[in-house]
Amino acid sequence: MERYPVGMIPGPVRCPEEVLIPYGEDFGSPDLEEDFVSLYRHCAFRIGRLLNAQGTVAIQSGEGMLALWGALNSVTSPGDRLLAVSSGVFGSGFAQMGRALGLEVDLLEFPFNSVPDPERVRARALSFRPKMITAVHCETPSGTISSLEPLGLIAREVDALFCVDLVSSAFGTWLDVEGSHIDLGLLGSQKCLSLPPDLCITTVSPRAARAVRQRNHQGYDALLPFLSAPEAGGFPYTHNWRALKALSVSLELIESEGLEEVIARHRRCSKMCIEGLQEMGVEIFPERQEYCSPTVTAAVVPDGITWRELDQRLRARGVALGGSYGPLAGKVFRIGHMGNQAREHLVRFVLDALSEVLCSLR
Repeated sequence: MERYPVGMIPGPVRCPEEVLIPYGEDFGSPDLEEDFVSLYRHCAFRIGRLLNAQGTVAIQSGEGMLALWGALNSVTSPGDRLLAVSSGVFGSGFAQMGRALGLEVDLLEFPFNSVPDPERVRARALSFRPKMITAVHCETPSGTISSLEPLGLIAREVDALFCVDLVSSAFGTWLDVEGSHIDLGLLGSQKCLSLPPDLCITTVSPRAARAVRQRNHQGYDALLPFLSAPEAGGFPYTHNWRALKALSVSLELIESEGLEEVIARHRRCSKMCIEGLQEMGVEIFPERQEYCSPTVTAAVVPDGITWRELDQRLRARGVALGGSYGPLAGKVFRIGHMGNQAREHLVRFVLDALSEVLCSLR
C-alpha cells in the first residue's frame, strides 16, 4: 500500500515516533502482573484529570466503535427508550445501533452542516422521556462541533443518561465531562491521542455505573468488569500492554506540552485551514464558522472536479486527505488537523498542494 509524506486524514492519524516505541517492546502478562495494573490505574487517573471525569475511566482493548456498542449494551435493554440527537452520520448511527438492539428509538435530526438546537431537543425529550440521550460532540464527516452542556442539562431534567461520542474531540478541544453532565463519554485512541486504533476509553459517571450494575450485561464490550477492575486477575480478557504503554506516552506528550497549549495549537490549525480554503474560494461545509470543529475541517468539493480526481491529484503531490460518508460522499472532503497532525507546517503544505491543484484547473 502506498504511503504519503503528508497524511492528513481525520483518523487514524499520524503516530509520533515516541508512541510507536512500545509496540516493539516485550512485556509480561497483563493478566497477572501488578506492573500492568499500576500502568492502567495511572492512565485512567490522568485521563479523568485531563477531562474532568470524576467517575470511572474504563480503558478497553478494541477500536472506538467498541465503546459505542459497550455503552448501549451495558445500560439499556430491549424496549428502553433512546433519543438519538443527530446532526451527522454518527449521530444517526446511534439510532441504527439502538434499533438493532431492540430499543424504542426516536431520531431527532438536524442538517448535517448545522448543530442540534437545544430547544427542539428539550421539547422532544420532555415528550418522549427516554432512558438515554445520545449525541456526537464532533461530527467528523461534516466537520462540526456541538455544545454539550445544554444537552446534558436536558438529560438531567428528564432523568436520562447522557451518552456522548467524544472520539474526534477529546484532547483537541476543551472538554469538561462533569460540567457537561456526561454520563458515558466515549473515546478512541486513533484521533487526538495519536495512537493506532487499539484502545477505546469510556468515562462512566456514578449514575451510569449504577445503571451498568443493574443491567449486568455480559460480553466483550461490557463495561461492568471495568467498574471493579483494575486488579491483578480482574480484567475480563488479556489486555493490550503495548497499547496501554503507548497511551501512557501519548498522555505524557500532552501533559508536557500542556493541555491548554495543545488545544490552542488545534485552534490555530483550524483557523489557518479555514482562512486558507476561503482565500482559494473553497466553500466550508458548516453553515456557520462557529460550528467548525477545531480538529477537522470539512469543505465542499469545488465545481469542475470530482472528489476522486481531486484525491488523485493531491496524492500525486504527496498529500492524503479524507473524503466523507453517506449523503456527503463525493461532495465533501476533510482535512484532519487533530492530534499529531495539528501542526501548522502540515496544514500549510496541504493548502499549498490544494492551491496548485485548483490553479491547474483554471
